[in-house]
This record gives sequence, C-alpha cells and structure tokens, in this order.
Amino acid sequence: MRYLWASILAAVMFSPYSWGQKPQKPSSAEIYHSLQKLNFLGTALYIAAHPDDENTRLISYLSNHDKARTIYLSLTRGDGGQNLIGSELRELLGVLRTQELLAARRTDGGEQRFTRANDFGYSKHPKETLKIWDKEKVLGDVVWAIRNLKPDIIINRFDHRTPGTTHGHHTSSAMLSVEAFDLSNKSDAYPEQLEFTSTWQPKRAFFNTSWWFYGSRENFEKADKSNLVKLDIGTYYPELGLSNNEIASIASSQHLCQGFGRLTTRGTQDEYVELLKGDLPTSNNLFEGINTTWTRVTGGKVVGDILYDIEANFDFRDPSKHVPQLVKAYGLLQKVEDEHWKTLKSEELKSLILACSGLYLEASAQSGSTTPESTSKINVEVLNRSSQNITLKDIQLPGTTAKIHPNDPLGNNLKKNYELDFTVPINTSFSSPYWLNSPGTLGMYTVDDQQMIGKPETPSVFNAMFTLDFEGTEIEFEKPIVHRFSKPDKGELYEPFAVLPEATSKIDEKVLIFSNGDSKDIHVKIRAEKDSLSGTVVLNHPEGWEVSPRQITFFVPQKGQEQSVTFNVTPPNYESEGKISPVVTSGGKTFDKELVEINYDHVPKQSILLPSEAKVVRMDIQRSGEHIGYIMGAGDKVPESLEQIGYQVHTIDPNDIEKGSLDKYDAVVVGIRAYNVVESLKFKQPVLFDYVKNGGNMIVQYNTAGRWAKQFENIAPYDLTLSRDRVTDETAKVSIIANSHSLVNFPNAVKESDFDGWVQERGLYFPKEWAPEFTPVLSMSDEDEAPTEGSLLVAPHGKGYYIYTGLSFFRELPAGVSGAYKLFANMLSIGKNEVKTESNVKG
Repeated sequence: MRYLWASILAAVMFSPYSWGQKPQKPSSAEIYHSLQKLNFLGTALYIAAHPDDENTRLISYLSNHDKARTIYLSLTRGDGGQNLIGSELRELLGVLRTQELLAARRTDGGEQRFTRANDFGYSKHPKETLKIWDKEKVLGDVVWAIRNLKPDIIINRFDHRTPGTTHGHHTSSAMLSVEAFDLSNKSDAYPEQLEFTSTWQPKRAFFNTSWWFYGSRENFEKADKSNLVKLDIGTYYPELGLSNNEIASIASSQHLCQGFGRLTTRGTQDEYVELLKGDLPTSNNLFEGINTTWTRVTGGKVVGDILYDIEANFDFRDPSKHVPQLVKAYGLLQKVEDEHWKTLKSEELKSLILACSGLYLEASAQSGSTTPESTSKINVEVLNRSSQNITLKDIQLPGTTAKIHPNDPLGNNLKKNYELDFTVPINTSFSSPYWLNSPGTLGMYTVDDQQMIGKPETPSVFNAMFTLDFEGTEIEFEKPIVHRFSKPDKGELYEPFAVLPEATSKIDEKVLIFSNGDSKDIHVKIRAEKDSLSGTVVLNHPEGWEVSPRQITFFVPQKGQEQSVTFNVTPPNYESEGKISPVVTSGGKTFDKELVEINYDHVPKQSILLPSEAKVVRMDIQRSGEHIGYIMGAGDKVPESLEQIGYQVHTIDPNDIEKGSLDKYDAVVVGIRAYNVVESLKFKQPVLFDYVKNGGNMIVQYNTAGRWAKQFENIAPYDLTLSRDRVTDETAKVSIIANSHSLVNFPNAVKESDFDGWVQERGLYFPKEWAPEFTPVLSMSDEDEAPTEGSLLVAPHGKGYYIYTGLSFFRELPAGVSGAYKLFANMLSIGKNEVKTESNVKG
C-alpha cells in the first residue's frame, strides 16, 4: 500500500503490523535505533477513549527517547464520529479510524490495542457511558490488556476525578484504568483470563496533565507541581534526522478522516505527568528504579552481554558483521523461561537479523483475493544482501499443504525466485474485521474468543514461513502474503491478500423510502470472486411487502466483475418498515454478505463483509417544491436521502455561486460543517442571503462552534451564536413549542411521536443565543439538564426563510427515520403552497 511518509515509518520502528504494506528497508542508523530498543526491557501503556485522543508527543518520546515498548489502548475505534474524507460512518468509520491509528503507531513507534467498547456517540457523563458500554466487560478488557502487555507504567490521557466536565468516554477511560491498575494483580478478578495469561502489577500510574486541565496557562503556572514530572518532548534524534515533536505531528496527521493534518513542529516543548499510584520518580525518567536491562529476566544476562556489546561497537558501514552474534543471542534467548520477554524479544531479534543481513523475504499472490477451495499461486522472492553464509532450507504456508525444500545457499545479492501453488481450505475464515463478525449492541462489540479481544485488526489469513540456516542455527521467519502490483500513475503498490466468499451482493441504497403505495425497482449487484460464477438470487422481504420476480438467474463471467439484477418491490398500503436482503445461491452454497472496500492512500486496503441488506420504509409523506441545491460540507448522505422522497437534488460548487445562480432552486441546503471546511463560502454569504431575501429557502445544518475564520462569525442574516450544547440521548423527550408554525404543520403534521426511533443523538452544537427574528420550534434536554430551544430555528428574511438546525439529520435520514423525513420535507416546503407527492412528481 502507498504511504506518504514511507521513509519515516521505516525509520521509527520495525512495525509488528506491517501486512499489506511496502516492505521496510531500514538504513544502518535505523537498524541501530531498533537495536537500542531491543536492549530496553520496559513497557508503557497509554490509555484513552478514541482515535486522536492519544498524545503522540508522549508516545513517541517513550518509544524513541526512552526506547520503551509503548502501547496505546484506545477503548473505542471511534465509530461514533464524523468523516471528513469520505462517506464511511459507524462501523465502517471504526474500521477506517483503526487503520489510521495503526498508521500513527507505525510513525511514532508505538503499538495499538482496543477494547470491545463501541463509540456510540457523545456522552455527557461516565454514568451513562459505563451503562451503555457494560462496565464490567470493558473493565475486564482493560485488565486483559494490562495482564497481556505487562506495562511497568500506565499513563492516562484524562482525569478520573472530574466526571461530568468532559466527554463521558474520556473520563470513563481514566476511571477504568485506575480501577484496573489494582485488579490486574488479583487472581479472583476475571479468573477466566488466567487460562491464557497471568496476573500483573504495574509499578506506577500517571495522568498526562497540562494547562488545559487547569483552565488556563496562568492557573497552571501557579499550580503546585510537586507531584508532577516534567519531560522535554522536543528532543532531537540524530539517528532518525527528526525531532520527537516532528514525529508526533506526522503521527497525528495520520488521522485524516478527522481533519488532523497539521504542520510539523520542532524545538523544546514541556510535557507533564501527574503521579496517581506508585512512587514519584526523582528525575524525569518515568522508569526510574525499574530494572529495564536484560538482567530483569532470569537467564537474560548472557543475552544482554552479547547485545550490549553489539550496541557499543555497532558497525554502521557493515551491520551484517553482527549477524553471527545476533544469531547466537537468539539461540540463548530461546532457553529463557520467561515466555513474555522471550516472545517479544525473539521477534525483535529476528527483525534485526533480517535487517543487518539485508535479507529480503517476500511472498506475493498473483491476485489480491482468493476464495475457499480455490487454487492460488504465490511468487516468492528471497535475497541475501550480505556475505553471511545463509541457506534457505524450506518455505511453507501453514494451514495448507504447500511446502518446498530448496536447501539453497543464498549467495551475496543473488536473487532467488520460487513459486508455490496451494488450495485454500474449505473452512478458511474470511478476511473481515473480526469485531464485526457477530451482531453487537449500542455500546459493545461481540467478540467471544478471549485471545482476539483487543487485537487491532484481524491477523493475516495466510503467511509464508521461511526456514533459514545461519551456519547451523535454524530460525523461522514469518511473512504475510501480500499482493504486489503496479499502476502506471502510481508505481509499485502493495495490498493485503484477502479471502472472500465466491459471491457477494449489495443494494446501493441502504434505505429505501416509499412515500406512497407505488412500487419501485430495486437493483441488486452481484459480485464474483471467481470466474464463471452462475446461480440464482432471491430477495427476502418483510411480511406485507411484495417482490417480483421471486427469483432471478445470473451469470458473471470474470472474477471482480458485477452483474445487476432488478426486482420490483411493492409496499403495503399502510405505514411499515423492515429489511430486504438478497440471498445468492451458487454451486449448492448460499451467500448473504456484502463486500465493502475501504481504499485510501494513507491506509492499507480494507475488505469488510457485512450483512447484505437495506431498510425499506413505507411512510405517508407530502412535500412542496422540487429542485434542491445542496452545498456539500464534511460529507453526508442527505442528498441521496432527499432524492428518495422525490426531490431533484443538484450539488452546488461554492465557487460557482454568483448573483442569480441560485434562483432556480426551491431551496438551498448547506451540508454539515460546511462553514468549517469550505473556505470559499466566506465569499458567498452575501449572495446566499440575497437568495433568501428574494424568496429563497436556505437551510443550514450543524457546524462546529469556534472552528472557522473571522469572516464566518455571522453565518446567518441575523445574530446567531453557536455553542457546544447538544442532546446526546436519542430518546430524550422533545416538545414542540411552536405548535402553530408551518414547520410542524405543512405539508406534514409533525407530532412529538415523530421523534421516536431516532439514532445515536438528537443533535449537536445548538445555538445558545439568537436574534428576535428567529423562532425556536423545539425544546429538548438530556436527563437532569435544563431544556434547550436552539435545535431548530427559523427566521423570515425578505420574501424567504432562513433555517438553522443542529438536529442530526445526517444520521437520521440515512437511517430511514420517518419523523426526520417529515420534518425535513416541511423545512424544504416552508413558504410554498403547492403540495406534491411521489405519485404526481417523479424525481
């Protein structure tokens, strides 16, 4: 896969999560850096709630300055956030953010772990968070992480003592960390874990504080810092050619879907941690008093003696001269009884042996995917770029019968190529994120295999095992099978080798709205993962709905191609909702999954298998107007949703907006966060307001308060001040306070019951102050909070209307929430007279 910072990623570490990426080719200085890390036997665990919560400056410092094994435990995968670079939301966004976290760790030198907690959206208090998450399970996952990783120190990103002052997920992560610190060493706590691991007691726990937690820099300057440790995280690493804060900035910039691309920084920079548990270090060494040498491991001294000597006398001109010593150290390490350190350091040592000898091992499939029971061809390349005497004994693919025994001496810089053919076993698991394999809940993913809990991603299904002989010592090296290919406009590319079903199917529209009794054609796409795929497809449907024909035959000639078939679906004559799901039958087997691929330049290609289905909703809805102009913001699926109820939606390029260009639209809708991400809008406000004044209808969806330039301070024709107010409980009571207003009466009568069935939240970033020209329409609040009336505001302006709404239509419309459709149709219809339905206007 492609990586913008490929050289930096290779420099900072030999990543344990490298499948699907270009192979690393470290320089001598980078090899030496990894040797230093090999000789440090200490571990730090950093804990927070979401992707981007982690302090990459401190993770990089611990990994690259202290040389410690450093892991970020993110309790969630960030499933509940927004996406600035694409349309992935919820589970798919969690997959993307997982990969961005892994890209960040490959940059700052850390590792990545998770719990089973699902990011269900913003939470105002840990009480709510821990109820939805299932506290005991998530706490158990934190204990599991501590027992497996065995950290000497734990650092929390957030303060466990301040519930209710920040995101409930944030505080909960710290609260669970503090509780798990002691539980992890108690054998009666989560005893079922001890079948696979052992108890562990960390030495110290810290809170990664800063001036922000004190309210201001002035308050922090005056604060008692006797319990704090100060670190200069701006240190420079000559062997990497980078400052620590430069690495941290690049790591943070991997979170592109959250808009975290940023400039790099350099120079001295202070970071503080507050001691929570254990003894306070007397220096700025967080590992002070902890044995981080090879002598902490019984039998480790003899290994350390060899490795410390290599470090002290490292030959930067010819690192291969150290291979015999490294191989000897590896042999001695295998006699160590401490399985934890033996396993960790054996892998590090093997990486160093490969790097020092210039050994290149690659197993590349001719295709990017395969299917159970099919045959795949693997091209293998082996190259020894040193004068060391190394023999390739054999190559095998564990889990298959494929194995060859070359027994070839590997001459200096003489490439060897081999081929392996293997048949994929019928019971091979598919390549899909493991935490999505079973249905979960609002707050938790379902993972039954204890040993899979916390893993960042599904392990590579197939790996090539190389057995190499180093003058009498045989060592096995495992490499994931990848797919290497090239494109004329991209060059050499790598992607993971995936195992997929022979057939997948999908319905592009995930929600199908029937606003009257008319039938619709539903198109089902069938994708083949093998040549000459044939069979039949049926469309399962809810009771009361009719589908014709009952069954359709298909034939797809080539792997990777799709065929579209069409069913006609007729709704009942009453309001109803349910799911339709295509089921493909081929060769006596049935297939009911949809393949979703996520493919961005900054992360490896992801293949996700989800249930193939779409929601169908029969609702009675009327509308006025036909042509809608839509200005996209951070990305949403509102335009497609509006087309479902008969509107013709036209995407507007802000650069093309000029006087009179908007007059053809019955309404203009501004997408979510448009004023945050579309800078050119600042030049178009006068034209937009003139459009309203001349009789247009303008709807502005939520924007993030305080994240725009000064020109955007007035996003409405009247004074309007946004806040961070939100209602996170999607079941919170909603009161209609403007009962006579057309927004809740024309052309659809909106009742309070129409707010039933909303998902994830009511809304966010509601205005807190507004001019008297605005009429608030709704009132709502979370539990134990005062009602807020800023979720939906409307004001006449000239002959038209301006509407600002923080309601989460970008979630509700794609989810098929009928009440949200009725309200949005009313917003689009304000000021109109003619009522239209889908029966008399075809969109």
